[in-house]
Amino acid sequence: MNFIEELNHLSVLIDKYLAKYFEQYDDPFENNILESMRYSLFAGGKRIRPVLSLSTAKLLSGSLDDIMPFAAAIEMIHTYSLIHDDLPSMDDDDYRRGKLTNHKVFGEAMAVLAGDCLLNEAYELLMQTALNAGNKMKHALDAAYFIARAAGKSGMISGQVIDMESEDKTVSFETLKQMYRRKTGALLKASVIAPAFYFNVPASIMDALNEYADGIGLAFQIKDDILDVESSTEELGKPVGSDEKNKKTTYVTLFGFNEAKNKLSTAVKKAVDAIMPFGEKAWFLKEMAFYIEKRAY
Repeated sequence: MNFIEELNHLSVLIDKYLAKYFEQYDDPFENNILESMRYSLFAGGKRIRPVLSLSTAKLLSGSLDDIMPFAAAIEMIHTYSLIHDDLPSMDDDDYRRGKLTNHKVFGEAMAVLAGDCLLNEAYELLMQTALNAGNKMKHALDAAYFIARAAGKSGMISGQVIDMESEDKTVSFETLKQMYRRKTGALLKASVIAPAFYFNVPASIMDALNEYADGIGLAFQIKDDILDVESSTEELGKPVGSDEKNKKTTYVTLFGFNEAKNKLSTAVKKAVDAIMPFGEKAWFLKEMAFYIEKRAY
């Protein structure tokens, strides 16, 4: 199985799990909020974060079934963040993944609630998984805690605050790195590290996975900066040029287009080098780093 085949295979597993998970709800008073949640959750997307969780589990010779709830929760959190990012009070975007954004379909108030509900649903799933983990409860809670921190003030939320406060300003490289590490890198890192906590890996393996996750997290955001300049709305599935429109500092504006590409390659190399000791078992994670570098959307 090549990289794209494995990526698609794992994505299908995640979609099936999410679909089955949401089939459990049949309260008619919840239909409207569930429709809004499902609209964004099943709007497409590459499922990179949950795929990273499953592929890390495979690297560690762990059960995919054990990690699937964590992967699904991470995708719910990611989707909530996209719904809120697109709101008029945030990035004010009309399209996401080639479809109208949630607030353009359901209204701003319902979009806020759908995002809130996805975040809370993720925590419900994480806690239920930990409660059912038997003698692995402590490890499941460690994984859930790491995910929660990545989504909160130490991760995505503070990253978004830095992003908002940086509009119409030229920010320092250090501020830009902090924003990227928190807004984008934190949840990508949690996708890799949560399985490591669950399977209680030794420190040497945890260190290698941390290094890998830091590399792909930075690479992902630098690539987003580049795509915002060189891609099209049709390719990207959302408006391009939003960074320029909102006068945001990015790797492209700070270093120039060519140097941004060089720094992207450096981040990818850092990630790949970190997992070299795993040998062929890490082939998918290695290819994922190159995929992030080469992706067109």
